[in-house]
Formats: sequence, structure tokens, C-alpha cells
Amino acid sequence: MIFKTLLLLILSTNLVLAQSRQVFDFTQKKSKEKDVVRINEPVSFKKEIGYGFDLNTKDAVQFLKNKKHSTLFSDKPFYFSTAVEEGNYKVTIEYRGVENQTIYSTVRSESRRWSLDHIEIPQRKKIIKQFSVHIKNPKIKEGLDVRLKAPRENEKLDWDNKLTLEFQGENNIERIIIEPIKKATTLFLAGNSTVVNQEHEPWASWGQMIPRYFDTSIIVANHAESGLALSSFLSSNRLEKILSMAKPGDYLFIEFGHNDQKETGEKAGAFNGYTERLRLFVTKFREIGGHPIIVTSTERRSFGENGHLNYTLGDYPAAARKVAEELHVPLIDLNSMTREFYVALGVENSKKALVHYPANSFPDQPNVLQDNTHFNTYGAGQIAKMILQGIKELNLPISKNIIDFQKYSPAKPDDFVGWKWPLSILSSQIKPDGN
Repeated sequence: MIFKTLLLLILSTNLVLAQSRQVFDFTQKKSKEKDVVRINEPVSFKKEIGYGFDLNTKDAVQFLKNKKHSTLFSDKPFYFSTAVEEGNYKVTIEYRGVENQTIYSTVRSESRRWSLDHIEIPQRKKIIKQFSVHIKNPKIKEGLDVRLKAPRENEKLDWDNKLTLEFQGENNIERIIIEPIKKATTLFLAGNSTVVNQEHEPWASWGQMIPRYFDTSIIVANHAESGLALSSFLSSNRLEKILSMAKPGDYLFIEFGHNDQKETGEKAGAFNGYTERLRLFVTKFREIGGHPIIVTSTERRSFGENGHLNYTLGDYPAAARKVAEELHVPLIDLNSMTREFYVALGVENSKKALVHYPANSFPDQPNVLQDNTHFNTYGAGQIAKMILQGIKELNLPISKNIIDFQKYSPAKPDDFVGWKWPLSILSSQIKPDGN
């Protein structure tokens, strides 16, 4: 009995610690605030201490010190990680402008999720910015886990036991605060390589770009993965994982089709197993009080000799529309919008939205990259805007939580010449599964 009581006390104490507010202070100012971790020199992340500069970027940072206080400064990319439990977190970054110039910071979280974009920090001014981050692990319940795809997912920042922040541009930081979010609406994403958080340059998907456009009361929980169809999403327990975390009022955006085309056997076909499974996703999510949203698949870039855009998804977009109509599910017709997008850009310029690069454009990339399925960051950013436009046109309640966005038309896309995306240090020439 004493042993059980002691064990419960230890477990409850660990839970409180895991869910407590974390403050990382780089100023060296004295404060009565509790549980503050004061950092006055670069320290590499180690499990033993639970925080630090990650991915071998410790040497990219320095401490600017004066008589009153210090700040963490860097004009190079760096990563900072802290160990956390699964859940939703609000991240607060307290910037301090430097003495002689305006600087600009971009922040991504976990596997290149876009969090803050080109934040202006004027000279000697204090700027505070916040965003939310979803942390997940494979555990569902005792004896049941998500079956990750090895080795790709086993190595991803999205699936480890820490919250990782990637800083780009110029950063002069006083404090980083991480605290659990007790109440928020979660947008779960179920999909394939056109939705997943792509960890390596130059690949990108709309699911990792869209968090930047929501306020902190909305959490984007991206459970998509490259190469998956509705069937493999189910068999790897990913829907089960989402259902174990979701609560009434949450959303589930469902986009499949590319890999479902490859299915063989008696369940193959858009109006067969694909339709049945899509109905299952909708029904199961509604049972927990959630709001499913069906998204038709992004079109592949495939122009014929006459310059006309081919249809490459067969009956799958039509099947998704049919299920949405039958079950009265809101639909975002991404297939139609991406077709309009490609036509607007034209045969050659549409390559600018996908992974088309000459050899040696990125480190360890000796070969030409030509991919007409997967997007680069410009293309993924445009697709994210199509999703946002769809949310607004459906007049979903989460429309009020969209920030820095007014209206978007795929017939008049943003100019790719003006697109700015500081490159992450992680890159790969390996195409995502499902090409």
C-alpha cells in the first residue's frame, strides 16, 4: 500500500512537471519568478538536462552583454529544443531590438512548420510574438501505437519527445516561454505527402505552411505522412490516434487520392473502397463531436503536348465530392483550385511551384530534381492559401481565427519572384513516398 501511494505521488509529480510552464531566460536579470532556467552560454541539447541548442547549432549563437543585461543573438540558423510531453503548447518569444539596425526573424517549429514569418524587430524595441505548437508521440494506449514508417518517421522532429524551434534570419532574444494550452480548437490533418510536414528542403506541403495563419487559439495537428492512402492511414492506427486525442468541436481535414489510385484487389477503385473508407473517417470523427472537412486531392502538374492540363486523379476527386454531398460534409475543392493555379502560371512557370531544380541547388544534391507531384515552399504556401480561402468561403467558425490573410484566388497567384523562405539546414534529394 505504501509503495502504491509513493508510486502515485511520483507519477503525479512528473505529470505536473511535464505540464508546467517553462521559461528560458537569456538576460541574466534577477527575478523572483519561479522555475526560470537561466542560460548564459551556449549549451547543446542533452536528454539529461532536457533543453539546449540542437542539431549541432550551438556554435551559431552568442550572448550580447552589457552592464544591465544580455541577450541571445544569432544571424545564422539555429535550433533550440526542450523536452515536453504530448499536448498543445503556446510559445512566447520576447525579442529585443539591437542598437544599430532593424532585424527580421522567421521561426519554424518541429518538422519545418511555419510559425512566424519575417517578424520586424526595430532598433532597441521589445517585441513579443506568440504561436501554438502541437506535440505528438506514437502512443495511443497500452499495447497500441501508431506504426511509424521507418526510417523516415523514426528520425523526424515531429515524433520525438521534445519541442524544437528553428530560428532563421536575425534573432536577438531575451526569453523563450513555453506553456501548455488548456483550451483550444484543434485542426487535425489526415493525408499524404501533399499534406505532411516535410522535414527536408526543398520539399514542402500545405499542412506545414498553414499554422502561420492562425492565432494561438487554433492548434494544427498534422498526422499526414508521405505515401499513405486511406487504407494505410487506417492500418497504421493513425485515425485511432486522432480519435484518441480529439474532443468535441475539433476539425478533421481529410485529403487522399494520390496513393489510393495504386490500390489493387476487390476494394480498388474510387467508388469502391475509397468511398467506403472516406465515409468511415467522417462517421468516426462525427461520433466524438468533431467536424470533418473533405478536401479533394491536389492535381499533379501534367501538361499535354497541346499545353492543356491533363486530369491525373481519375474519379477520386468526383468520389470525394459525392461523399461530401451524401453526408452533408463541407468540401474544399483543392483539385479544382490547383488546376486553376497551374493554368494561371502556365506550362513553364508552374514548375516554380514544384520541386524542379538543377543539380547542386542544395547540399548533397548531385542530380537534377524533377517532381510534378510534390511542392516546394512557394507552391505549398499557395496551396495553404487555397485551404484558407476554402475555410472562409464555407464560413467555418475558425475563419475568425485566421490572421494576416484576406482573400486568395488561384487564378491570380502570388508572384513566385517575391517569395522569401530562408533555407533550413536539413535538405534531401530523396523524393517523398507516393510520387
